[in-house]
Amino acid sequence: MKLRLLFASTLIALLTAGCGQNDTSSTAPAAAPSAPRTVEITAGDAMKYSIASFEAKPGEEITVILTNTGSQPKEVMGHNWILLRAGTDAGAFSTAAVAAKATDYFPTALADQVIAHIELLGPRKSGQVTFKAPVTPGEYPFLCSFPAHFQVGMKGVLIVK
Repeated sequence: MKLRLLFASTLIALLTAGCGQNDTSSTAPAAAPSAPRTVEITAGDAMKYSIASFEAKPGEEITVILTNTGSQPKEVMGHNWILLRAGTDAGAFSTAAVAAKATDYFPTALADQVIAHIELLGPRKSGQVTFKAPVTPGEYPFLCSFPAHFQVGMKGVLIVK
């Protein structure tokens, strides 16, 4: 009888040994998505961006922060940042922007040519935009659309590779 009890209790112990244990054979939890890469750009009264180009991987998430470091009023020396689709004529976009004073020099009729943009900023103001870089490698122009800024060199290129 004692042998039967010992056998039964051993059998029960073996059968229940795994109960309540964590399953360590499961797959590892998915990695948290990485934060967007930040690109900081400044622009002042000299009508130039602090960088003329930057690179991105196809589909990479990027946050661009633009800071207007100038001192002149927005109505005289505002700055924005507009990223255009590859193949877009940045000069023609800039020309169309001159007539778009009511929308802070953003030609809404050409919005389909825009990937991302930061609104027109006054002195000592910052703005930002987060977007995914295009998946197609190539060169994507960016510019300030305030009148005459593109023409004096306030432009650059995002290179996706």
